[in-house]
Amino acid sequence: MDLQLKPSIVNQQSLIKITGSKSETNRLLLLQALYPNLTLENTSNSDDSEVMAKALRASNLVDVHHAGTAMRFLTAFFAIQENSEVVLTGSSRMKERPIKILVEALQQLGAEITYEENDGFPPIRIKGKKLIQRKVSLPANVSSQYISALLLIAPKLENGIELTLEGEITSFPYIKMTLALLNEIGVKTAFVGNKISVENLSLIPYPLSLVVESDWSSASYFYSITALSKIGTEITLSSYKQNSLQGDSALVEIYKYFGVETVFENNTIVLRKAGNCQLSIVNCQLNSSPDIAQTIAVTCFGLGIGCHLTGLHTLKIKETDRLEALKMELTKLGAIVSVTNDSLTLEPSVAINENVAVKTYQDHRMAMAFAPLALKVPIVIEDAEVVSKSYPSFWEDLKSIGFAISELK
Repeated sequence: MDLQLKPSIVNQQSLIKITGSKSETNRLLLLQALYPNLTLENTSNSDDSEVMAKALRASNLVDVHHAGTAMRFLTAFFAIQENSEVVLTGSSRMKERPIKILVEALQQLGAEITYEENDGFPPIRIKGKKLIQRKVSLPANVSSQYISALLLIAPKLENGIELTLEGEITSFPYIKMTLALLNEIGVKTAFVGNKISVENLSLIPYPLSLVVESDWSSASYFYSITALSKIGTEITLSSYKQNSLQGDSALVEIYKYFGVETVFENNTIVLRKAGNCQLSIVNCQLNSSPDIAQTIAVTCFGLGIGCHLTGLHTLKIKETDRLEALKMELTKLGAIVSVTNDSLTLEPSVAINENVAVKTYQDHRMAMAFAPLALKVPIVIEDAEVVSKSYPSFWEDLKSIGFAISELK
């Protein structure tokens, strides 16, 4: 499904309800599978979370499709399911995404995991068993999902876990999110220097219900829309916490550069376009929030300003190589862009090419990050249904705030 987005004007005031954070939901779904008396509210309705929930109940062959978080978390989960054996697989792109660092860490703990096709990549065969080793180490600059996968199963290990991170740690917020959720269900943890310890918790002794905060990554597209709208525009989003566990809540500070104020009111945030960007180039270090890099780059392009974004090394192994994908599509629109293995530089520009068809590369964030440009020029989003991976109602929500969207035959 390709969508035509025509130049639009956002309603002066809008209200959008965004479902629970995919990051929090997927962590809590795994914990719920380990501790059945845990109940959850406001969970994500994303494809990824639905895949995660279904896979946790599966046996034998488990296909996670494009869901990278599920692949990492389930690798650890099935490794401790005693007397089970599963083959964990995914899409053709998933079979190109490395899993070796996590597999080797689990093998340090005693896990039995082998590769079905190519060494270091899915599909993998996992024979679940009781893991009694406590100490494990892995590089600190890897995807935080490898680290979180180990931490999430740690309370069910007989001796817990003592995890040593080697080198410079680059994913503090997502690690802290995982530890905070463990603490919420009663697990004792410690994070001192480069060592993380998680103690055993055999069961939660009472029924426990947790409410999932709405997804800050999904909020990023409305920050971009607000930034590209006229002064005075307001968009209200629910449900958000001022002291969020999510790294992407960095949006609050970053979008001040673009004249967007954030006001917290009764579990909602009000985004208000208060002024225009006074900078010609914006510099952002995004080690802790790489998922908002695409949104920020497109916002800058839409405003005609440049940016230098760093800390993006994990984007090379996402649904697509997001840095190269950004470069390709922004260039088609008239931008001057350069990328390295961990950075993107966009030059200030004065014009946007119209009616460009943006390729999405099976990546939900490509579709959603480029959509706000319809506030400036007509644009086509190819394979627009990819948004269901994290935000199924995205296009309907855009229509509700004033976007003119039609399906191309």
